[in-house]
Amino acid sequence: MTFQLRLARSEDLPFARALTCQNMLRYYIHYELLWQDDAFDVAWPGRQNWLIVQGDVRVGFLSLSRDLRALYIRELQIAEAFQGRGAGSWAIDQVIDLARTERRPALRLTVFENNPARNLYERKGLQVQGADECFLRMQLDISTHVL
Repeated sequence: MTFQLRLARSEDLPFARALTCQNMLRYYIHYELLWQDDAFDVAWPGRQNWLIVQGDVRVGFLSLSRDLRALYIRELQIAEAFQGRGAGSWAIDQVIDLARTERRPALRLTVFENNPARNLYERKGLQVQGADECFLRMQLDISTHVL
């Protein structure tokens, strides 16, 4: 069975918040950052949020924003049971296609410097553009050929 994207609804917020906290809390603890449910909830309506599903099963979610310079992945979270099964790679491919369709010059994201997802992003062609404290800023120029 293949993955699909479904626009998230307000009732999907608790799933997305819990998944993000579950996946990211170790990084927040490592870097002595404070996880705040309220901050996640405030950001949710200002972004385009998509569930990644396989049939009726919620595999993860994507959160996107845009400006004239780029399409931004604000969150890409995959449930632990589905990690390493191609869902993240598939989701990035969908976002790259969307950036091309929208004629965005670049795809950008920020990742904790010690997050193994960085390897996936690099395989997809994103390159480190800079660093801030514990984060790496990565970018794919959309004219770049993607594997």
